[in-house]
Amino acid sequence: MEIKIRPMTIEDYDEVYALWMTIKGFGIRSIDDSREGTERFLKRNPTTSIVAEADGKLVGAILCGHDGRTGCFYHVCVNEAYRNRGIGKQMATAAMRALQSEQINKVNLIAFKQNEIGNRFWQSLGWKYCDNVNYYEYELNEEKITVFNP
Repeated sequence: MEIKIRPMTIEDYDEVYALWMTIKGFGIRSIDDSREGTERFLKRNPTTSIVAEADGKLVGAILCGHDGRTGCFYHVCVNEAYRNRGIGKQMATAAMRALQSEQINKVNLIAFKQNEIGNRFWQSLGWKYCDNVNYYEYELNEEKITVFNP
């Protein structure tokens, strides 16, 4: 089986989204993960997001971007039927090389605590679990933004 690793484009969206929908415990956001949200992300990060193809179909994906200082992996997934073949590692390596080519020297990712498969995968590749930081998020919607207005 030949695996092709390449940059993601918006033309991949339908297949990527279909793959996301097959992943158990995957968190999808209606705005950010919409076609429009993904297209905006890919325009801002045109070389760092990665897909894997095998047997003529898309079998893996990583949304990867950076802020000019630190890279971040989002939505890393491999079709269950194609796992344990090195595809995730090949995609992660390609995304990290793309970040390095943009002079980014650090990358983070978020794995849900209940994602045992994902957490084992990242730890097996030498990624360091950080328990010395707190992660916060704040959804920007009109109701919450106006809370700050006088």
